[in-house]
Amino acid sequence: MTLVFDDRMWLMGGWFNGLLPGCSASSEVWSSSDGLSWKQATARASWSPRLAAGAIAFQDKMWILGGIENYFLGDDTSLRNDVWCSTDGETWELATEQAPWSPRAFHQAVVLDGKMWVFGGGNYVPRHFALNDVWCSEDGVEWTLVRENAPWEPRLWFSSVVYRNRIWVLGGWSQEEGNMGDVWCSADGEHWTCLKSEVLWRPRHEHSAFVFQDRIWVAGGHAAPLSSEVWSLHLPVGWCEDARVPI
Repeated sequence: MTLVFDDRMWLMGGWFNGLLPGCSASSEVWSSSDGLSWKQATARASWSPRLAAGAIAFQDKMWILGGIENYFLGDDTSLRNDVWCSTDGETWELATEQAPWSPRAFHQAVVLDGKMWVFGGGNYVPRHFALNDVWCSEDGVEWTLVRENAPWEPRLWFSSVVYRNRIWVLGGWSQEEGNMGDVWCSADGEHWTCLKSEVLWRPRHEHSAFVFQDRIWVAGGHAAPLSSEVWSLHLPVGWCEDARVPI
């Protein structure tokens, strides 16, 4: 889980050593201002060791949302829906032990319109399930279900950014659909528009997506096979306000 906060890059939690002996999840928190020198804020955060959580900066705090405590080795009890926040990476406050959104991993979290948003995700093994619900909160404690079933297919391992004051959902995977290459955007989490383009990256999951120099960038991922491609998208400022029919 990574984010940018207080002019520093932050690396939190994650999974160590694959499925080899000694493999485990982590609750370590590290930060760096240059990528060269790293400082450990804590070796064991208050939240349980985990991976595949949502990680965002919101209201001058860092937030960890949900995730899973065991990768390949756990069951549904390993999934989390707790919400934690911190101003320094060392001391963490529990906002809620059980958010109303179901326990999940491989979901996405973003910030838009003064709210935190959590959507999609699920679990891979031993019981696969994928979600396409959309939730938001102004404080991490009280959550609102914005849409139970968004028009995009339920998915794991997708990416999301905020661009042109819209939430964007890009690609992903589910057992039912396989790799996905669709792109959706929404200004309110309820009404979604599918981006149609004759030029688009191959369907993929576990890719990176970010906004840089007024563009959406998509890099890497598992596109059957693994990919090292880098794609970018620039939209005219008025594109989102054009006469496009949201779903």
